[in-house]
Amino acid sequence: MDRKPILAGISQGDINGIGYEVILKALNDPLMNDICVPVVYGSPKVAAYHRKALNINNFSFNNIRTADEANIRKANMINCLDDNVRVELGKSTPQGGEAAFISLERALEDLRAGKINVLITAPIDKKNIQSEKFNFRGHTDYLKVKTGVDEVLMFMISENMRIGFVTDHVPLRKVPELITIDSLLKKIRLMNQSLIIDFGIRKPQIAVLGLNPHAGEETLLGAEETEVIIPAISKAEKEGIMVFGPFPSDGFFGAGSFTKFDGIISMYHDQGLAPFKALSFDSGVNFTAGLPFVRTSPVHGTAFSIAGKGEASENSFRQAIYLACSIYRNRLLHAEIMKNPLKHQDIEIHSDKIDELPPDMGNTEQHL
Repeated sequence: MDRKPILAGISQGDINGIGYEVILKALNDPLMNDICVPVVYGSPKVAAYHRKALNINNFSFNNIRTADEANIRKANMINCLDDNVRVELGKSTPQGGEAAFISLERALEDLRAGKINVLITAPIDKKNIQSEKFNFRGHTDYLKVKTGVDEVLMFMISENMRIGFVTDHVPLRKVPELITIDSLLKKIRLMNQSLIIDFGIRKPQIAVLGLNPHAGEETLLGAEETEVIIPAISKAEKEGIMVFGPFPSDGFFGAGSFTKFDGIISMYHDQGLAPFKALSFDSGVNFTAGLPFVRTSPVHGTAFSIAGKGEASENSFRQAIYLACSIYRNRLLHAEIMKNPLKHQDIEIHSDKIDELPPDMGNTEQHL
């Protein structure tokens, strides 16, 4: 398998939030360059502003023009902005949104050209980034459209759970109409595929949550479980996917059942993210499954209220870098295995030949 250093592209996110703080703190870890070669798409001027505000004196970027020039022992930066850029810590500004988009677009361009291997995105402000060029609800929708894939899955990953969403950034009132047998089945298939390829789980077991309280209570509290969720689960089972449910979400998380499954399908944003962030806010990672490349991000947002105060934890961002590199390696390994798969061998042993086997082979129980 290819053991070349992984070039990890990092988009700067909103320049007025905590993006630069978590980037600087994470990349200041001396072990980071053993994991990857960081390439930040940002601004040396903005980075210097944040370093001064945070009193970080023992770290600097290696400024480069293209990813090809990256120093494998340094944290590198490609300048995407002009010197007129203005930082206003803690404020949501049009210039902050524009700077975030320019960084993201440049990083994606290099990713698709093969100049970097993975993409880690710092948080954006979903409102100030809106423009004629960016009319999306967030990174996930933008990347789906830009790559032209049929389906993606917002997949939250931590040591405690892996949870994906049938619907994500949509108003709650629209959720029921967006959950169909087909849409749910697509998410189940995608999660199953991701668990196998991206996480190396051979036979993943997936739990599906209900939409209504108590999973509908046999249609007393809602019929979506009977009319949509159970039929989708049945179809997935016929395809060989190990999927179970629907489970009432309160009891599922309250009783700790989430620890028994490799993946969980949540019907809507807060149903899954509330328990996920309660357990993993400091270490969880947002991964977009279904893209032709690896993209991760921290689970937190821009956190304007604490920008520049040195209070932001970099752990979620650090874990996002680690996870991106791990998934990238897993995909390479899976591709290598699929290229040269072991041939299936059928071995038939006749009962009259048992006596000819070595002594310890006669007892088949020892070899199960």
